[in-house]
Amino acid sequence: MNVKSFKIHIVLLLLCVLLVSCSSSEKKYRIGVSQCSDDIWRDKQNSELKIGAYFHDNVELRFAAAYDSDERQIQQIDSLVATGIDLLIVAPNQVSTISSAIDRAYDQGIPVIVFERKTNSKKYTAYMGADNYEMGHLMGEYVASRLKERGRIIEVMGLKGSSPAIERHNGFREAISQHPNIQVVATLQGDWTEPTAYRIVKQWLDKSRDEGIDLVFGMNDRTAMGARKAFTEAGHGSLPLFCGIDGLPGENGGITLVRDSLLDASYIYPTHGDKLIQLAVDILEGRPYEKETKLMSALVTRDNARVLLMGSEEVMNQSQYIEKLHRTASGYMKQLANQRTLTFLALATIALLLLLLVGIYMYYLQKARIHDERTQMEREQLDFYTQVSHELRTPLTLIEGPLAQLAETPDIKNASSGASDLFAIVRRNTRQLSQLINKMLDAQVGAPKSDMTGEQIDAITAQQEPEIQATDTVPDEEAPTVLIVDDNADIRTYLRTILQGRYRLLEAKDGKLGLEVAREQVPDLIVSDVMMPVMNGLEFCQQVKRDVISSHIPVILLTARALSQHQIEGYQSGADAYITKPFSQELLLVRIDNLLRSRHQLRDLWSSRPVEAENKPEETAPSDTSENQIENAFIARFKKVVEEQMGNSNISVEDLAARMGLSRVQLYRKVKALTGCTPIDLLRKARLAQAQRLLQESTLSVSEIAYKVGFASPSYFTKCYKDEFGTVPGEARKP
Repeated sequence: MNVKSFKIHIVLLLLCVLLVSCSSSEKKYRIGVSQCSDDIWRDKQNSELKIGAYFHDNVELRFAAAYDSDERQIQQIDSLVATGIDLLIVAPNQVSTISSAIDRAYDQGIPVIVFERKTNSKKYTAYMGADNYEMGHLMGEYVASRLKERGRIIEVMGLKGSSPAIERHNGFREAISQHPNIQVVATLQGDWTEPTAYRIVKQWLDKSRDEGIDLVFGMNDRTAMGARKAFTEAGHGSLPLFCGIDGLPGENGGITLVRDSLLDASYIYPTHGDKLIQLAVDILEGRPYEKETKLMSALVTRDNARVLLMGSEEVMNQSQYIEKLHRTASGYMKQLANQRTLTFLALATIALLLLLLVGIYMYYLQKARIHDERTQMEREQLDFYTQVSHELRTPLTLIEGPLAQLAETPDIKNASSGASDLFAIVRRNTRQLSQLINKMLDAQVGAPKSDMTGEQIDAITAQQEPEIQATDTVPDEEAPTVLIVDDNADIRTYLRTILQGRYRLLEAKDGKLGLEVAREQVPDLIVSDVMMPVMNGLEFCQQVKRDVISSHIPVILLTARALSQHQIEGYQSGADAYITKPFSQELLLVRIDNLLRSRHQLRDLWSSRPVEAENKPEETAPSDTSENQIENAFIARFKKVVEEQMGNSNISVEDLAARMGLSRVQLYRKVKALTGCTPIDLLRKARLAQAQRLLQESTLSVSEIAYKVGFASPSYFTKCYKDEFGTVPGEARKP
């Protein structure tokens, strides 16, 4: 992986992380809330809006209060729109004055919810609020009932031009008009605030000096309390009854004022900020919603004030508890957000480290791949030159060898000088060609180069040429058997000319057939080529050395593979000798003779103690090689079979072979090669050794001992005993 590719991977990783982060985050909704004023009723509603937003993590509220100023509310609405809100909730200060600002927001595709107060514009998405006309009407009916349809009253209006003031006034006057004995003495214009109500009522009292007022209806609880304060300070006898609208809980709320008899009645004007926020979310998320939502309201009197106050206080306590939980949760969420940030950074760092490790791994993987490819190329090159070496050296062997043999024949020795010179030229140039090919092939594969001249090569080659007399004599049956394994018929023929007369010869054209012949005939030595079809010489040698039948057989690998690493492979496969082509006949014969002589020495070692060490077969091993271990195990097993069948006088070689899992020929040749004795000879030696111990250690008679160790008759036992030990059995007993 190069640097450019590594950078591309890093960029792709960061983009994936960014996309995952963005896709996992929920869409945020920004909702602007424009309140026409700031009072306890709107404080309660704002609090409910916030609580409602707690249940929607994707909602952000932005509040603005106009403090009963049309100009300020218009500016605030435009400012909220400019900040990029997704929805506008507005309580218009007056019916018509801020309609243009609402229209501008609506025309920009921003949904608009009008609540509590109405506007004369039709450009709004939904409306939510109580029925102010009904509230005024019901309050008028209550006043008529409370005054028993007779009395004088004062009406204190809300802000002029606001829809609640207009609708409550219309409803109230409609209900009062049904009772002619009730007289509305004055309708005073207020603005929803207590100071204004106090001021206008005080002014009216100062002017009228009328002390016959039975009830004052303020269009909200604050104006009612402002009127009460004015009447209290005026001191005109007993105070009239005071009624308002809002019916808020809490200290100085309408319900508390009714409970404490400061107000005679109030009317609950619900805030329902939670429902308002749910309506906003439904609109933003495309769910069905009602365009006009009327909120339920209720009359508050001394009869139900205490119950309503208890319920309201409980709701307020729950709201405060929710607010507390939200603050706690917000703290936890901030901690969680910080932890997420740290986790994200940690994951990003880990990802980068992993990517770096992957890059390093890919670099070394590519490096290893290049090394493997180079190694493969070198191996293929080596195999190519090995094949070339095999193809060139094999014909050279078939030229040099026969030339060497012809040089010793009478025909060449007695030839004319011209013919001898020509023959010498052929031999000399053949040797030079062989050496040049060796130098060329060795140079191509990195083998050490020779600096010898042609004359030096001739001298050395001449020194290595053997003095061999060809013979056509047939070896006797006791001559060692040599198995020749080579796929080249000419090489087999050439080897046959070298070895015939000295050894009994067997042949096979590949390793598989050679293995079958070796297992069946159990030769004394094997000469095998390496590069052969079906089964090559290395595998063939390994199979020979692993098989219990043939493991003792020496193997000479005869091949064109001349490099040291090839020789190492040959010896690792179990070969006893490794001779490269073209080879010296004398070298081959010397190696064969040495290996057979070593095997005879080993055989003598086995045969020298055939029974004495029968309980300690490991002591008879000349070395700890794997080959000797296999042979030790074979001899130990054979001795065990012999001991088990020692008392059976009818035991045969076939019986012993069957118990060893071999054929008669295989057992005979294997035992003969390892010990120098036939299986029957070993059985007889084992019986005689056991008889010798019994003669020295027991009180059995000679006849009893003869039968016990498996001899058919005491006389034959005596003869065999004397032949083996030079004395009769009776003389072997201890005095």
